Amino acid sequence: MGSESLILLDTHCLIWMDQADPRMGRSARGLADAAIEVGELAVSVISFWEVALLLTRGRLRIREPATRWRHELLERGVVELPLGGGTCIAAPQLGDFPADPADRFIVATTQALGATLVTADQRILAWAGPLERHDARL
Repeated sequence: MGSESLILLDTHCLIWMDQADPRMGRSARGLADAAIEVGELAVSVISFWEVALLLTRGRLRIREPATRWRHELLERGVVELPLGGGTCIAAPQLGDFPADPADRFIVATTQALGATLVTADQRILAWAGPLERHDARL
């Protein structure tokens, strides 16, 4: 995996991609499609935790149990990125970044890998810190 072309999807973008949700813009979908073709489309493990949490709370519905859904995404070529100790240490040190721990882990992972984060989260898009990002709505 060459990190300069690695595309990391925020949790909502993973769901949008899987469900062919029109909220994911043409440009973002093109980035994701091109990245998956070369094994460069990734998601943080924290996104699978977020999906499971949303399912448990009844705030999300997907076509199958979370374990099977995850397995199918990985079989399709989505790369699952672990949380390493360095990322866990970097996440609280993002300065004025919003407090959401899952977002902090996702952004710290993106930074550590020199990847591009695809997100529609306005707080992440507006953050002034160092982060390659692409607005998922475009």
